[in-house]
Amino acid sequence: MTITAERPAAPAGSAAPLPATTGAARLGRNRIASKALNRVVAAVTAEALGVSASTVGVDLADSRGLLALTVSTPIRVVALGRVEREPSSVIRSGGPILDRVAAAQETIRTRVQQLTGSSIARVTVRVTGIDIRSEERVA
Repeated sequence: MTITAERPAAPAGSAAPLPATTGAARLGRNRIASKALNRVVAAVTAEALGVSASTVGVDLADSRGLLALTVSTPIRVVALGRVEREPSSVIRSGGPILDRVAAAQETIRTRVQQLTGSSIARVTVRVTGIDIRSEERVA
């Protein structure tokens, strides 16, 4: 799969894009290979959920001309013993899991659109496991 975004092309021999005020802008194409797009989506997802990009699976699909993303990922959580001792640790870690996944969906949609220029129809996040890490204190 290759994703194509329509953009005004830069003049030949120029590194700068055409100014937005140019009336006779020529259209060009930027092609993003699916492997590159997979890596962008994995990196954005990993950052949003606090996990390693290597643990994120990405599936790209077409949805009436728009991009449909499905990501499979673990999610970083605070150990239950810590939550029992300090209930506020859930809030410090980003809130309840469902709230964090909903926020991650929107973050993934926004960042992938910004970085690739692709139009996103939907983002589905499948949580495949948890990554339990101790909450570190700042001295």
